[in-house]
Amino acid sequence: MKRYALIGTGGRAGLYIEAIGGTFRHNARMVAFCDTNQTRMDYANRLLEKAGAAPVPTWKADSFEAMIRETRPDVVIVTTVDRTHDDYIVRALHAGCDVITEKPMTIDEQRALRILDAIEQTGREVRVAFNYRYAPHHSKVRELLRDGVIGEVFSVHFEWLLNTEHGADYFRRWHREKRNSGGLLVHKSTHHFDLMNFWLDSYPERVYAEGDLRFYGRENAERRGITQFYPRAHGYPAAKDDPFALNMAENPQLKALYLNAEHEDNYFRDQSVFSDGITIEDTLSVLVKYQNRVQLTYSLNAYLPWEGLNIVFNGSKGRLEMKLVEMSYVNAGGERDNEGSLESCDITVFPMFDAPWKAEFTVGEGGHGGGDNAMLADLFGEPGEDPLKRAADHRAGALSILTGIAGNRSLQLQRPVQFKEFELLRRLKG
Repeated sequence: MKRYALIGTGGRAGLYIEAIGGTFRHNARMVAFCDTNQTRMDYANRLLEKAGAAPVPTWKADSFEAMIRETRPDVVIVTTVDRTHDDYIVRALHAGCDVITEKPMTIDEQRALRILDAIEQTGREVRVAFNYRYAPHHSKVRELLRDGVIGEVFSVHFEWLLNTEHGADYFRRWHREKRNSGGLLVHKSTHHFDLMNFWLDSYPERVYAEGDLRFYGRENAERRGITQFYPRAHGYPAAKDDPFALNMAENPQLKALYLNAEHEDNYFRDQSVFSDGITIEDTLSVLVKYQNRVQLTYSLNAYLPWEGLNIVFNGSKGRLEMKLVEMSYVNAGGERDNEGSLESCDITVFPMFDAPWKAEFTVGEGGHGGGDNAMLADLFGEPGEDPLKRAADHRAGALSILTGIAGNRSLQLQRPVQFKEFELLRRLKG
Protein backbone atom coordinates (compact mmCIF):
# COMPACT_ATOMS: atom_id res chain seq x y z
CA MET A 1 0.00 0.00 0.00
CA LYS A 2 1.45 3.36 -1.06
CA ARG A 3 1.54 6.27 1.35
CA TYR A 4 0.55 9.75 0.16
CA ALA A 5 1.00 13.26 1.55
CA LEU A 6 -0.79 16.22 0.00
CA ILE A 7 0.47 19.82 -0.13
CA GLY A 8 -2.12 22.52 -0.90
CA THR A 9 -5.59 21.74 0.46
CA GLY A 10 -7.62 24.14 -1.71
CA GLY A 11 -10.46 23.31 -4.07
CA ARG A 12 -8.67 20.87 -6.38
CA ALA A 13 -7.31 18.77 -3.49
CA GLY A 14 -10.72 17.26 -2.76
CA LEU A 15 -10.53 15.08 -5.87
CA TYR A 16 -7.51 13.22 -4.46
CA ILE A 17 -8.63 13.22 -0.83
CA GLU A 18 -11.96 11.57 -1.64
CA ALA A 19 -10.32 9.02 -3.95
CA ILE A 20 -7.61 7.95 -1.49
CA GLY A 21 -9.92 7.99 1.52
CA GLY A 22 -12.70 6.15 -0.27
CA THR A 23 -12.56 4.21 -3.55
CA PHE A 24 -8.84 3.40 -3.43
CA ARG A 25 -8.24 3.00 0.30
CA HIS A 26 -7.28 -0.65 -0.27
CA ASN A 27 -4.30 0.57 -2.40
CA ALA A 28 -3.54 3.99 -0.99
CA ARG A 29 -3.28 5.70 2.37
CA MET A 30 -3.17 9.42 3.11
CA VAL A 31 -0.60 10.13 5.84
CA ALA A 32 -0.41 13.95 6.02
CA PHE A 33 -1.76 17.29 4.84
CA CYS A 34 0.42 20.35 4.41
CA ASP A 35 -0.71 23.94 3.76
CA THR A 36 -0.22 27.53 4.84
CA ASN A 37 -3.77 27.56 6.23
CA GLN A 38 -4.92 25.41 9.17
CA THR A 39 -8.63 26.00 8.52
CA ARG A 40 -8.35 24.45 5.07
CA MET A 41 -6.37 21.49 6.40
CA ASP A 42 -9.07 20.89 9.01
CA TYR A 43 -11.65 20.90 6.21
CA ALA A 44 -9.49 18.43 4.26
CA ASN A 45 -9.56 16.08 7.26
CA ARG A 46 -13.35 16.33 7.38
CA LEU A 47 -13.44 15.33 3.71
CA LEU A 48 -11.12 12.42 4.45
CA GLU A 49 -13.33 11.21 7.31
CA LYS A 50 -16.45 11.59 5.18
CA ALA A 51 -14.79 9.39 2.53
CA GLY A 52 -14.23 6.68 5.15
CA ALA A 53 -10.64 7.18 6.35
CA ALA A 54 -9.14 8.41 9.60
CA PRO A 55 -7.93 12.02 9.88
CA VAL A 56 -4.20 12.60 9.38
CA PRO A 57 -1.62 14.94 10.95
CA THR A 58 -1.46 18.46 9.53
CA TRP A 59 1.71 20.44 8.92
CA LYS A 60 2.28 24.06 8.03
CA ALA A 61 4.11 24.63 4.75
CA ASP A 62 7.28 25.85 6.45
CA SER A 63 7.63 22.33 7.92
CA PHE A 64 7.36 20.51 4.58
CA GLU A 65 10.60 18.52 4.93
CA ALA A 66 9.81 17.64 8.54
CA MET A 67 6.44 16.33 7.41
CA ILE A 68 8.14 14.03 4.89
CA ARG A 69 10.70 12.80 7.43
CA GLU A 70 8.10 11.98 10.07
CA THR A 71 5.24 10.63 7.94
CA ARG A 72 7.38 8.87 5.27
CA PRO A 73 5.13 9.22 2.20
CA ASP A 74 6.02 7.35 -0.98
CA VAL A 75 4.32 10.04 -3.10
CA VAL A 76 3.65 13.73 -2.57
CA ILE A 77 0.58 15.20 -4.30
CA VAL A 78 1.05 18.87 -5.23
CA THR A 79 -2.12 20.97 -5.53
CA THR A 80 -0.81 24.39 -4.53
CA VAL A 81 -0.85 27.71 -6.40
CA ASP A 82 0.77 27.12 -9.80
CA ARG A 83 3.84 29.32 -9.22
CA THR A 84 4.83 27.17 -6.20
CA HIS A 85 4.52 23.77 -7.92
CA ASP A 86 8.18 23.59 -8.84
CA ASP A 87 9.33 24.38 -5.30
CA TYR A 88 7.38 21.53 -3.70
CA ILE A 89 8.04 19.12 -6.56
CA VAL A 90 11.81 19.66 -6.33
CA ARG A 91 11.86 19.42 -2.53
CA ALA A 92 9.75 16.26 -2.56
CA LEU A 93 11.99 14.60 -5.16
CA HIS A 94 15.13 15.40 -3.16
CA ALA A 95 13.43 14.03 -0.04
CA GLY A 96 13.07 10.66 -1.78
CA CYS A 97 9.44 10.84 -2.91
CA ASP A 98 7.74 10.49 -6.27
CA VAL A 99 5.29 13.26 -7.18
CA ILE A 100 1.82 13.64 -8.63
CA THR A 101 1.18 17.25 -9.57
CA GLU A 102 -1.89 19.11 -10.73
CA LYS A 103 -1.63 20.79 -14.09
CA PRO A 104 0.15 22.91 -15.13
CA MET A 105 3.35 21.25 -14.00
CA THR A 106 4.75 24.76 -13.55
CA ILE A 107 4.44 28.18 -15.21
CA ASP A 108 7.73 29.10 -16.93
CA GLU A 109 10.88 27.64 -18.45
CA GLN A 110 13.25 28.21 -15.54
CA ARG A 111 10.92 26.49 -13.10
CA ALA A 112 10.51 23.58 -15.53
CA LEU A 113 14.29 23.25 -15.84
CA ARG A 114 14.55 23.05 -12.03
CA ILE A 115 12.14 20.11 -12.08
CA LEU A 116 14.10 18.36 -14.85
CA ASP A 117 17.33 18.84 -12.90
CA ALA A 118 15.78 17.30 -9.78
CA ILE A 119 14.43 14.31 -11.71
CA GLU A 120 17.85 13.67 -13.24
CA GLN A 121 19.59 14.05 -9.88
CA THR A 122 17.22 11.85 -7.89
CA GLY A 123 15.87 9.31 -10.37
CA ARG A 124 12.37 9.87 -8.97
CA GLU A 125 9.17 10.16 -11.05
CA VAL A 126 6.71 13.00 -11.68
CA ARG A 127 3.18 12.37 -12.97
CA VAL A 128 1.01 15.24 -14.24
CA ALA A 129 -2.73 14.90 -13.65
CA PHE A 130 -4.16 15.49 -17.12
CA ASN A 131 -7.71 14.26 -16.59
CA TYR A 132 -8.76 15.45 -20.06
CA ARG A 133 -6.71 12.65 -21.64
CA TYR A 134 -8.95 10.13 -19.87
CA ALA A 135 -12.29 11.65 -20.87
CA PRO A 136 -13.96 9.09 -23.16
CA HIS A 137 -14.62 11.57 -25.98
CA HIS A 138 -11.01 12.78 -26.02
CA SER A 139 -9.77 9.19 -25.87
CA LYS A 140 -12.06 8.40 -28.82
CA VAL A 141 -10.50 11.18 -30.89
CA ARG A 142 -7.05 9.78 -30.09
CA GLU A 143 -8.19 6.33 -31.20
CA LEU A 144 -9.74 7.59 -34.47
CA LEU A 145 -6.68 9.61 -35.44
CA ARG A 146 -4.33 6.78 -34.45
CA ASP A 147 -6.31 4.40 -36.66
CA GLY A 148 -6.02 6.75 -39.66
CA VAL A 149 -9.76 7.28 -40.09
CA ILE A 150 -9.17 10.65 -41.81
CA GLY A 151 -5.70 9.77 -43.05
CA GLU A 152 -2.77 12.10 -42.41
CA VAL A 153 -3.83 15.18 -40.43
CA PHE A 154 -2.92 18.46 -42.11
CA SER A 155 -4.69 21.16 -40.08
CA VAL A 156 -6.74 21.65 -36.91
CA HIS A 157 -9.09 24.39 -35.75
CA PHE A 158 -9.61 24.29 -31.97
CA GLU A 159 -11.97 26.73 -30.25
CA TRP A 160 -12.39 26.56 -26.46
CA LEU A 161 -15.22 28.48 -24.82
CA LEU A 162 -15.22 29.41 -21.13
CA ASN A 163 -18.56 30.77 -19.97
CA THR A 164 -19.58 33.56 -17.62
CA GLU A 165 -19.61 31.21 -14.60
CA HIS A 166 -16.50 29.05 -14.99
CA GLY A 167 -14.57 31.52 -17.15
CA ALA A 168 -15.24 34.40 -14.80
CA ASP A 169 -13.92 32.34 -11.91
CA TYR A 170 -10.33 32.68 -13.15
CA PHE A 171 -10.68 36.45 -12.70
CA ARG A 172 -11.94 36.27 -9.09
CA ARG A 173 -9.05 34.37 -7.51
CA TRP A 174 -5.26 34.03 -7.57
CA HIS A 175 -5.26 33.03 -11.25
CA ARG A 176 -6.00 36.66 -12.20
CA GLU A 177 -2.30 37.51 -11.66
CA LYS A 178 -0.01 36.13 -14.35
CA ARG A 179 2.84 35.78 -11.84
CA ASN A 180 0.74 33.12 -10.06
CA SER A 181 -0.70 31.18 -13.00
CA GLY A 182 1.21 32.00 -16.17
CA GLY A 183 -2.10 33.31 -17.56
CA LEU A 184 -4.76 31.21 -19.24
CA LEU A 185 -2.32 30.15 -22.00
CA VAL A 186 -0.48 28.19 -19.31
CA HIS A 187 -3.00 27.47 -16.57
CA LYS A 188 -6.02 26.51 -18.70
CA SER A 189 -4.64 25.92 -22.18
CA THR A 190 -2.09 23.41 -20.86
CA HIS A 191 -5.02 20.96 -21.04
CA HIS A 192 -5.65 21.77 -24.68
CA PHE A 193 -2.03 21.90 -25.79
CA ASP A 194 -1.45 18.58 -24.06
CA LEU A 195 -4.43 17.12 -25.91
CA MET A 196 -2.96 18.33 -29.19
CA ASN A 197 0.41 16.71 -28.43
CA PHE A 198 -1.45 13.56 -27.33
CA TRP A 199 -3.77 13.43 -30.34
CA LEU A 200 -1.11 14.25 -32.94
CA ASP A 201 1.78 12.40 -31.31
CA SER A 202 3.90 15.48 -31.97
CA TYR A 203 4.86 18.82 -30.43
CA PRO A 204 5.17 22.38 -31.78
CA GLU A 205 7.91 23.92 -33.84
CA ARG A 206 6.67 27.52 -33.95
CA VAL A 207 4.05 29.57 -32.07
CA TYR A 208 2.51 32.98 -32.69
CA ALA A 209 -0.03 34.47 -30.26
CA GLU A 210 -2.29 37.48 -29.91
CA GLY A 211 -4.15 38.27 -26.70
CA ASP A 212 -5.71 40.99 -24.62
CA LEU A 213 -7.94 41.74 -21.64
CA ARG A 214 -11.15 42.84 -23.39
CA PHE A 215 -14.08 41.94 -21.11
CA TYR A 216 -12.99 41.70 -17.47
CA GLY A 217 -11.19 44.42 -15.49
CA ARG A 218 -12.37 47.86 -14.39
CA GLU A 219 -11.47 49.80 -17.53
CA ASN A 220 -13.45 47.45 -19.76
CA ALA A 221 -16.44 47.63 -17.43
CA GLU A 222 -16.29 51.43 -17.39
CA ARG A 223 -16.19 51.46 -21.18
CA ARG A 224 -19.46 49.49 -21.21
CA GLY A 225 -21.11 52.01 -18.89
CA ILE A 226 -20.80 50.22 -15.53
CA THR A 227 -20.58 52.68 -12.63
CA GLN A 228 -21.05 50.51 -9.52
CA PHE A 229 -17.84 48.82 -8.34
CA TYR A 230 -16.77 46.77 -5.32
CA PRO A 231 -13.49 45.02 -4.40
CA ARG A 232 -15.09 41.69 -3.45
CA ALA A 233 -18.57 40.21 -3.20
CA HIS A 234 -18.79 39.39 0.52
CA GLY A 235 -20.04 42.30 2.60
CA TYR A 236 -20.58 44.71 -0.31
CA PRO A 237 -24.20 45.64 -1.20
CA ALA A 238 -23.17 46.62 -4.74
CA ALA A 239 -22.42 42.92 -5.42
CA LYS A 240 -25.95 41.76 -4.52
CA ASP A 241 -27.44 42.00 -8.02
CA ASP A 242 -24.25 41.40 -10.01
CA PRO A 243 -24.45 38.04 -11.87
CA PHE A 244 -20.65 37.92 -11.80
CA ALA A 245 -20.46 38.09 -7.98
CA LEU A 246 -19.62 34.91 -6.05
CA ASN A 247 -21.70 34.46 -2.89
CA MET A 248 -19.55 32.24 -0.67
CA ALA A 249 -21.69 32.66 2.44
CA GLU A 250 -24.52 30.66 0.87
CA ASN A 251 -22.29 27.86 -0.44
CA PRO A 252 -21.19 25.42 2.32
CA GLN A 253 -18.04 24.25 0.52
CA LEU A 254 -16.79 27.68 -0.48
CA LYS A 255 -17.60 29.02 2.97
CA ALA A 256 -15.66 26.24 4.71
CA LEU A 257 -12.68 26.34 2.35
CA TYR A 258 -12.26 30.06 1.88
CA LEU A 259 -14.57 32.44 3.74
CA ASN A 260 -13.93 30.78 7.10
CA ALA A 261 -10.19 30.64 6.34
CA GLU A 262 -9.64 34.32 5.51
CA HIS A 263 -8.55 35.27 9.00
CA GLU A 264 -5.38 33.22 8.56
CA ASP A 265 -4.04 34.47 5.22
CA ASN A 266 -6.31 37.28 3.91
CA TYR A 267 -6.94 35.36 0.70
CA PHE A 268 -10.17 36.59 -0.87
CA ARG A 269 -11.73 33.99 -3.18
CA ASP A 270 -14.55 36.32 -4.34
CA GLN A 271 -12.77 39.34 -5.83
CA SER A 272 -14.70 41.38 -8.36
CA VAL A 273 -13.97 40.39 -11.95
CA PHE A 274 -14.31 44.10 -12.80
CA SER A 275 -11.71 45.35 -10.33
CA ASP A 276 -8.16 46.52 -10.97
CA GLY A 277 -5.13 44.23 -10.65
CA ILE A 278 -5.96 41.68 -13.36
CA THR A 279 -2.84 40.89 -15.39
CA ILE A 280 -4.02 37.93 -17.49
CA GLU A 281 -5.78 37.94 -20.85
CA ASP A 282 -9.39 36.87 -21.45
CA THR A 283 -9.24 36.82 -25.28
CA LEU A 284 -6.54 34.70 -26.93
CA SER A 285 -5.68 33.47 -30.42
CA VAL A 286 -2.72 31.22 -31.25
CA LEU A 287 -1.20 29.85 -34.44
CA VAL A 288 0.95 26.75 -34.01
CA LYS A 289 3.09 24.79 -36.48
CA TYR A 290 3.92 21.25 -35.31
CA GLN A 291 6.98 19.13 -35.96
CA ASN A 292 4.89 16.86 -38.20
CA ARG A 293 3.77 19.93 -40.25
CA VAL A 294 0.24 20.08 -38.83
CA GLN A 295 -1.11 23.64 -38.58
CA LEU A 296 -3.28 24.62 -35.59
CA THR A 297 -5.49 27.65 -35.14
CA TYR A 298 -6.54 27.91 -31.49
CA SER A 299 -8.69 30.38 -29.62
CA LEU A 300 -9.81 30.77 -26.01
CA ASN A 301 -12.40 33.26 -24.78
CA ALA A 302 -13.44 33.47 -21.14
CA TYR A 303 -16.83 35.28 -21.17
CA LEU A 304 -19.12 33.30 -23.46
CA PRO A 305 -22.73 32.06 -23.09
CA TRP A 306 -21.84 28.35 -23.05
CA GLU A 307 -18.91 26.17 -22.04
CA GLY A 308 -17.12 23.65 -24.22
CA LEU A 309 -15.32 23.30 -27.53
CA ASN A 310 -15.53 23.11 -31.27
CA ILE A 311 -12.67 21.25 -32.92
CA VAL A 312 -12.08 20.03 -36.46
CA PHE A 313 -9.28 17.92 -37.93
CA ASN A 314 -8.70 18.10 -41.69
CA GLY A 315 -6.87 15.17 -43.22
CA SER A 316 -5.92 13.39 -46.44
CA LYS A 317 -9.00 11.13 -46.27
CA GLY A 318 -11.60 13.45 -44.78
CA ARG A 319 -12.55 15.52 -41.77
CA LEU A 320 -13.32 14.85 -38.10
CA GLU A 321 -15.49 17.26 -36.09
CA MET A 322 -16.28 17.32 -32.38
CA LYS A 323 -18.68 19.69 -30.64
CA LEU A 324 -18.77 19.44 -26.86
CA VAL A 325 -20.96 21.34 -24.40
CA GLU A 326 -19.91 20.99 -20.77
CA MET A 327 -21.93 21.61 -17.63
CA SER A 328 -20.98 24.92 -16.08
CA TYR A 329 -19.39 24.99 -12.63
CA VAL A 330 -17.36 27.01 -10.13
CA ASN A 331 -14.31 25.24 -8.73
CA ALA A 332 -15.15 23.65 -5.35
CA GLY A 333 -18.60 25.24 -5.52
CA GLY A 334 -20.74 22.15 -6.09
CA GLU A 335 -20.86 18.41 -6.62
CA ARG A 336 -17.52 17.15 -7.92
CA ASP A 337 -19.19 14.77 -10.37
CA ASN A 338 -20.71 17.79 -12.14
CA GLU A 339 -17.34 19.35 -12.95
CA GLY A 340 -16.95 19.29 -16.71
CA SER A 341 -19.82 16.83 -17.11
CA LEU A 342 -21.18 16.51 -20.62
CA GLU A 343 -24.41 18.19 -21.62
CA SER A 344 -23.84 17.02 -25.18
CA CYS A 345 -21.00 15.73 -27.32
CA ASP A 346 -20.99 14.70 -30.97
CA ILE A 347 -18.02 13.31 -32.88
CA THR A 348 -18.66 13.14 -36.62
CA VAL A 349 -16.39 11.69 -39.29
CA PHE A 350 -16.75 13.04 -42.84
CA PRO A 351 -14.97 10.66 -45.23
CA MET A 352 -13.80 12.30 -48.42
CA PHE A 353 -15.95 10.15 -50.72
CA ASP A 354 -18.53 8.56 -48.44
CA ALA A 355 -21.40 9.43 -46.12
CA PRO A 356 -20.62 11.03 -42.74
CA TRP A 357 -21.03 8.93 -39.60
CA LYS A 358 -21.13 9.42 -35.83
CA ALA A 359 -18.39 7.92 -33.68
CA GLU A 360 -19.69 6.00 -30.67
CA PHE A 361 -18.21 6.30 -27.18
CA THR A 362 -19.40 5.49 -23.68
CA VAL A 363 -19.68 8.28 -21.12
CA GLY A 364 -18.42 7.21 -17.69
CA GLU A 365 -19.50 8.26 -14.23
CA GLY A 366 -18.01 11.28 -12.50
CA GLY A 367 -16.54 14.57 -13.62
CA HIS A 368 -15.41 15.29 -17.20
CA GLY A 369 -17.53 12.51 -18.65
CA GLY A 370 -15.79 9.91 -16.50
CA GLY A 371 -12.31 11.25 -17.16
CA ASP A 372 -11.67 12.12 -13.51
CA ASN A 373 -12.47 8.63 -12.27
CA ALA A 374 -10.49 6.97 -15.06
CA MET A 375 -7.44 9.09 -14.22
CA LEU A 376 -7.79 8.36 -10.49
CA ALA A 377 -7.99 4.63 -11.22
CA ASP A 378 -4.78 4.92 -13.25
CA LEU A 379 -3.06 6.87 -10.47
CA PHE A 380 -4.22 4.87 -7.43
CA GLY A 381 -5.71 1.61 -8.70
CA GLU A 382 -4.17 -1.64 -9.86
CA PRO A 383 -1.67 -1.14 -12.71
CA GLY A 384 -2.83 -2.26 -16.13
CA GLU A 385 -2.18 -1.87 -19.84
CA ASP A 386 -3.41 1.26 -21.60
CA PRO A 387 -3.08 1.05 -25.40
CA LEU A 388 -3.78 4.81 -25.65
CA LYS A 389 -0.87 5.61 -23.29
CA ARG A 390 -2.77 8.30 -21.41
CA ALA A 391 -0.47 8.52 -18.37
CA ALA A 392 1.44 11.82 -18.53
CA ASP A 393 4.98 12.12 -17.20
CA HIS A 394 7.15 15.20 -16.66
CA ARG A 395 8.03 15.30 -20.35
CA ALA A 396 4.36 15.58 -21.33
CA GLY A 397 3.87 18.18 -18.61
CA ALA A 398 6.80 20.26 -19.88
CA LEU A 399 5.80 20.07 -23.55
CA SER A 400 2.22 21.12 -22.80
CA ILE A 401 3.25 24.24 -20.89
CA LEU A 402 5.97 25.06 -23.41
CA THR A 403 3.30 25.93 -26.00
CA GLY A 404 1.74 28.38 -23.54
CA ILE A 405 5.13 29.73 -22.45
CA ALA A 406 6.03 30.31 -26.11
CA GLY A 407 2.65 31.98 -26.57
CA ASN A 408 3.33 34.32 -23.65
CA ARG A 409 6.75 35.16 -25.09
CA SER A 410 5.12 35.84 -28.46
CA LEU A 411 2.62 38.20 -26.81
CA GLN A 412 5.47 40.04 -25.15
CA LEU A 413 7.76 40.23 -28.19
CA GLN A 414 5.00 40.55 -30.81
CA ARG A 415 6.61 37.99 -33.10
CA PRO A 416 6.55 34.26 -33.79
CA VAL A 417 8.56 32.19 -31.31
CA GLN A 418 10.51 29.09 -32.28
CA PHE A 419 10.54 26.14 -29.89
CA LYS A 420 14.26 25.76 -30.58
CA GLU A 421 14.77 29.05 -28.68
CA PHE A 422 14.11 27.16 -25.44
CA GLU A 423 16.76 25.31 -23.47
CA LEU A 424 13.89 23.23 -22.10
CA LEU A 425 13.23 21.66 -25.49
CA ARG A 426 16.90 20.75 -25.94
CA ARG A 427 16.86 19.05 -22.55
CA LEU A 428 13.67 17.14 -23.32
CA LYS A 429 15.02 15.95 -26.67
CA GLY A 430 18.35 14.99 -25.13
